[in-house]
Amino acid sequence: MTHAANPLPVLLDGDVYRIFYSGRDADNRSSVGAVDVDVMTGKVVREHHEPFFLHGPEGSFFADGVSIGNCYVADGRQYMLFMGWQNPPGGHWRGDIGRLSVSPALGLALADAEPLISNSATDPISLSYSWVMPDGGGGFQMWYGSTLNWDAGNGEMLHVLNRASSKDGHHWECHGLAVPYEIGLAQAFSRPTVARTEDGRYAMWFSYRSGSGQSYRIGAAFSDDGIAWRLALDEAGIDVSAQGWDSDMIEYPFVFDHKGRRLMLYNGNGFGRTGFGLAILEA
Repeated sequence: MTHAANPLPVLLDGDVYRIFYSGRDADNRSSVGAVDVDVMTGKVVREHHEPFFLHGPEGSFFADGVSIGNCYVADGRQYMLFMGWQNPPGGHWRGDIGRLSVSPALGLALADAEPLISNSATDPISLSYSWVMPDGGGGFQMWYGSTLNWDAGNGEMLHVLNRASSKDGHHWECHGLAVPYEIGLAQAFSRPTVARTEDGRYAMWFSYRSGSGQSYRIGAAFSDDGIAWRLALDEAGIDVSAQGWDSDMIEYPFVFDHKGRRLMLYNGNGFGRTGFGLAILEA
């Protein structure tokens, strides 16, 4: 019915990507849809009118929504990460991290009946969007959102970016805080996306809120090893537009490279209600 949030591109052929996204039904529950786009021209090649994966049944960890993160390959099998939403009657919404299996034909199916990562002493309240990439040594690193409290004293939640590691892509060890936060400046983070720079460093983009009442913006952080990060909010390279679909809010970035160009898919006003757009890194 509404929204095209959390865009996630998977290369089909040539310049055409299948861009998966999270759309919402009449009850505000998100499921996974897709559209095929030529990223060199920005033209829509094909619209898919049926969902690729639906939110789960009542009582499941994704009963109230599926919000997607990124894809990775482990043991020759491709997986798509997602945040599974629960919105219990009389309780606060919360999330866990799950994953879908991606078939060679780009069909989606639930990979694990239980969450890949759920509550623990490290992540006591709620988890959100995750990003996984190989660590260069045969293992994997993950960065993901974790709620420390729903109100940090200024009416805004403290939702930080933590790190986890895995030797096989299936079993994860959570290590706690990765990206530094600052109350009143950057304290509600969401959907990290990570890429390597030309000099081999890690670059991360994410959406964040300050707690001042301002809507989401996209910030950045940098790291030499993916473990210790330097916050660089003013180095993201993108801000809200003067007018139009992304003039009030920008969020949920996904950075990827295509034919020597670094591209960013991202959402605008209304948490993806106005759709998603494509930005190109200028040299």
